[in-house]
Amino acid sequence: MTVETPKEEFVFQAEISRLLHLLSESLYQNREITIRELVSNASDALDKLRHASLTDSSIEASDLRITLVPNKEDNLLIIRDNGIGMTRDELVKNLGTIAHSGSLEFIQNLQKSRNKDDVSLIGQFGVGFYSSFMLSERVEVRTRSFTEDNGWVWESKGDGAFTIAEPESPLERGTEIRLHLKKDLTEFTDATRLKYILKKYSTFVPHQIFVDEEHINNQPPIWVEPKSSVTEEQYQNFYEYLVHFPGQTPTWHLHLTADSPFQFHSILYCPDANLEKMGFGRTEDGLHLCAKRILVQNNNRDLLPDYLRFLRGIVDSADLPLNVSREALQDNTIFRKMKKVLTKKVLDHLDSLATDEPEVFAKFYKEFGSTLREGVGDDFDNRDRLAKLLRFESTNSSAENGSISLAGYCERAAENQTQIYFATGTDMASVLRDPNLEVFRKRNLEVLILTDPVDEYVLSTLQKFDDKEFVSIDSADLLLPAKADSDDAESEKEDDDKKTETEVPNGFDSVLNIIKEALGDQIEDVRRSERLTESACCLVNSKGAQSTTMQKVLQVNIPDFEMSKMILEVNPNAALIKRLCEIAVNGDNEAFIKTCGQQLHANAMIMAGLAPKGGEMANRVQEFMMELAMQRSSIAT
Repeated sequence: MTVETPKEEFVFQAEISRLLHLLSESLYQNREITIRELVSNASDALDKLRHASLTDSSIEASDLRITLVPNKEDNLLIIRDNGIGMTRDELVKNLGTIAHSGSLEFIQNLQKSRNKDDVSLIGQFGVGFYSSFMLSERVEVRTRSFTEDNGWVWESKGDGAFTIAEPESPLERGTEIRLHLKKDLTEFTDATRLKYILKKYSTFVPHQIFVDEEHINNQPPIWVEPKSSVTEEQYQNFYEYLVHFPGQTPTWHLHLTADSPFQFHSILYCPDANLEKMGFGRTEDGLHLCAKRILVQNNNRDLLPDYLRFLRGIVDSADLPLNVSREALQDNTIFRKMKKVLTKKVLDHLDSLATDEPEVFAKFYKEFGSTLREGVGDDFDNRDRLAKLLRFESTNSSAENGSISLAGYCERAAENQTQIYFATGTDMASVLRDPNLEVFRKRNLEVLILTDPVDEYVLSTLQKFDDKEFVSIDSADLLLPAKADSDDAESEKEDDDKKTETEVPNGFDSVLNIIKEALGDQIEDVRRSERLTESACCLVNSKGAQSTTMQKVLQVNIPDFEMSKMILEVNPNAALIKRLCEIAVNGDNEAFIKTCGQQLHANAMIMAGLAPKGGEMANRVQEFMMELAMQRSSIAT
């Protein structure tokens, strides 16, 4: 004859009753987190037993494990650990009240927001156990403390009360939670479903987890190990686990440990390809955020600035106090400091790569440079550091790995050079055809080549580097460095050539006036050029104006945007201009010179990547062709 064990009945603390009501009626609850929280609690119980065994040799702390036993027939899920267990008083205290000082505020915020992110963090307030009632009609807790011989059975339907009784026979050490599941939640008796949840949230719990005798969490938490003890194979395996892509190799990885002013462990990886460049859209993956190896957020995009969003990895901290919402998490002081430390460490690593492994850095920058440079406009604190990491194509043929740094440019700059010169265009070939480059070639002055409009935006944001201002070669703000004095023969020859070039042919001023009259309000001015050595003319933007390429981009994207009027610079030493000066003394040639001026302007527009008026240009060219044809004889010689 079985004797019924007497049960003591208790009433939940008022806060617990309110919490259970919220959990039972919530429409936005993430039921998976119940498994996560109960496994996390079981892991804590195992940790406590292991700690106790360090000072008490009589405590057996081997083969510590967590076991999940799904029972479809009875719609029951059992979660068992062989940890420290609980006494009767501990059951009353731990499962009947909330001792955490912030719990009431948590419950109030949860009631207001009904946000699933809020619910997912309840375990951080010592109330994770109560999420059991999101899944269960009735919950049993069978537990025996390591200090007792018998044990206790706690039971509740989540209706405001619970009972505690002695078991009919002695229990094994540890805690067994029996979830009598709601009728519509049979999924939690599916072993495959449970394995998925455990791998998602609890892969790195530091104790063995079993489902149907299968060891689930066999991925070691290498980020908490010393770097010296982690092999390249382990780093590679962990990366494959993170990205779910076997065989993919990262470009580099960074293993970090910080102890002060707060403690955290982290491993960050840089993928070998930028999916955004491949047309897959903006990267939305973030870092795994863990607290003591328990996953808290799967894709946290707030631990790093947006311009480092391509990095994958994990951050684990026992010192991170989590609040109930994403907004509160972002506002947390320690959290912001952690982000600052992580950002600094990544930039330090990129500095080292650029110096010590330039080929690896070049590969990285080719894929992610476009994303990295976004930080110049967004991260004022690290703007100067980011500027040093930027790379550009250049007219310098010796540029390492096909690109140069701003620091390298400044080291090669001419004496007395006060500006960093850049040229813009749709591609390298079109930029190199720009007549504005002629004087830079002749004087061997290096020019940055920008083929992406974003590059010019980045330089305009920086304004200067190493006290040198950025200026476009097609700008009226251009200042060329003065030539250094020299007594050698070569320098004297250059001075003679320069003297010849500065001799303005007779009639040049008249030609400028005629061309200016012909073009009217199409241009701001017509003037003599100091930058052309071969071409007849070029277009220059007025002082303070953006480059032609940038203005073209704005014209496409901004309704009613009007490009600023440009200056037509004319080279007095070009053969065509000299000839126009010669014939300008004859007033009958004025109409012809006007037509030439209009065509020179159209040619300059084409060289600048602008579209002249096609019909007018076609008529002028046809007139020139006709005039040349009339000068040809029809009689064969």
